Amino acid sequence: MLSSRIFLAAVFCGIGFSSVADSQDERFTSEDKSAADIFDERIMPIFRSKDPSSCVQCHLSSVDLKNYILPSHEKTFLSLRDQGLIDLESPSESKILELISMGKKDADEGAVLIHQKMRQAEYKAFASWIKACCDDDKLTAMPKLKSSEFAKPEAPNEVIRHARKSRIVNSFARNIWSQRMRCFPCHTPHEIKPNQKGAREKYETWESQFGDRMPIFKETPRETLDYLIELSEQRKKGAGIRMLDLDTPEKSLLVLKPTSKIPPLDNDGKRKPTYREPIYHMGGLKMHGDDHSYKMFISWIQDYANVTEGNYKTVDDLPADNWFPTQRVLRMRNVPDSWKAGDPVQLFVFAKDSKTGKWNTKPAGFTQGTITPRKIVNGPVILFAPDDEKKFKAWRATRNKLPRGEYLVKVYLDNKGIIEKDKTAILDASCYQGEIEIENALWRAGFPKATWISGNDLKKSEPPSGDGKK
Repeated sequence: MLSSRIFLAAVFCGIGFSSVADSQDERFTSEDKSAADIFDERIMPIFRSKDPSSCVQCHLSSVDLKNYILPSHEKTFLSLRDQGLIDLESPSESKILELISMGKKDADEGAVLIHQKMRQAEYKAFASWIKACCDDDKLTAMPKLKSSEFAKPEAPNEVIRHARKSRIVNSFARNIWSQRMRCFPCHTPHEIKPNQKGAREKYETWESQFGDRMPIFKETPRETLDYLIELSEQRKKGAGIRMLDLDTPEKSLLVLKPTSKIPPLDNDGKRKPTYREPIYHMGGLKMHGDDHSYKMFISWIQDYANVTEGNYKTVDDLPADNWFPTQRVLRMRNVPDSWKAGDPVQLFVFAKDSKTGKWNTKPAGFTQGTITPRKIVNGPVILFAPDDEKKFKAWRATRNKLPRGEYLVKVYLDNKGIIEKDKTAILDASCYQGEIEIENALWRAGFPKATWISGNDLKKSEPPSGDGKK
C-alpha cells in the first residue's frame, strides 16, 4: 500500500519511480516468443518489482497492476479471463489494457509525461502476452478458476475508485477550495478584480511583509492542492506547522490560521502573526470550530489521510463524499429558551416526493451552526448529491439548486459535546428535537435573502428512521 509520502512525491511533486520499463527488450515481437516466454520475460518483472506500477499516477492506494498477476502464466490468464478483463475475440480491446492506459486521460499533463514510459512498457507487455494467449486454443479452452483463485486487489472497486487522485481533487474543490472567499483578498490574489483597488492594495501590503506565505489559493483546485501538499512536505522535514497535518487534521495550519484571533500588540506596539502554537492570524477569525466550513475542512483532511495511508478496507469504511456547498442560507430564530448559547445545532432539509406527496427519507442537504446570544442559528446549506450515477448527472444539470417549494427541516441539538470531540460528527437520534415545515421556501442566495424558520413552530415527534444522516 502506498504511503502518503510516496504519493506526494510521485504524483503531485513530479518525482517518478524507477521501473521495469528500463529493462524491457523491445527487439522481439509476439511472433518470436510463446505466451509463456513473454510472460516470464515481460510480465514477471512487473510482478517482482518493489516499485509501484503506473497505477500510482491515478490512484493514491488500494490497487497495483501486480495485484492482477499470479506466479503462474496459465492461472494469470485464466484469472483475467474469468474476471472479464480479457476479450478473447478482440484481445486488443481487453479491459485490463483499458485500465493500464487510463493514465493517458489524466488532466494532469505533468503526471502523464512522468509515467508515460512505464505505462507504455506495461501496456505493450500485456498486449503482446494477451494476444499470444488468445491464439492458444488449448489455453483459452481451459476450465474456469474458482473465484477464490482470482488475482485481484484486496479492496473492493468502490474503495479503489475512492482512492483515485481525480476524486481527491474534486473533493478538495468542493470541501475546501469552494470556501476560499473567506480568505479574500489576503490569500486569494487571483480573485481580486481590476476595479477592486482597495482589495489589491490590502493584498500587496501584506505580501510585501510576508511574501509567498500570502497566495495560498491558486487559480485552480489542483494547483492549490499541489501547493499545500508540497509546502506540507517541506515543513514536515523542517520547522513549522504543516499546512495539512495528516496525523492530526485539526492541527493543520490551514485550519489553525482561520480559527485564530488577531495577535496581541508586542513591546514595539506591533502585531505579528505566528506559525507555531499559540497561533495568531493577522486576518483574525474567519472560521469557527462549530460551523459547516470547519466540518468540511476537517472531514476532507481526514479522508485524504485515510486514503493515502490505505486505511479503507471495505465499502462500510468509506465516508460519504457527496457534499456540495451553496450560497443558500437557512436561519432559525426563537430557539427554545432551554437551549444554551454556543451549543451546535444541525438542521437537515428534506424535500417532498412529487409522486407520493410524502417527505423523502434522505435529506437534500443540511447546515450546522451554533446558537447565538440572540437565540438564532445560521448556516449556508450543504447539499447531498444522489449516490446513483444517472440521478447525479440529472441533479448536476439543475446546478445543485434547491427548487422552490415545500420542505421539512429536522432539528438536532448537540448539548452533549459530541461535535467538540469529533468535528466531523453527524448527530444521531439522541439529539433529535423535532421538525419544522416550510410551506414555500424560495432558497435565494446570501444571508440577506435567507430562508427563515422559527423555533416556535418546532413539532415534537419520534426520531425518524436513520436520523438525519446522509
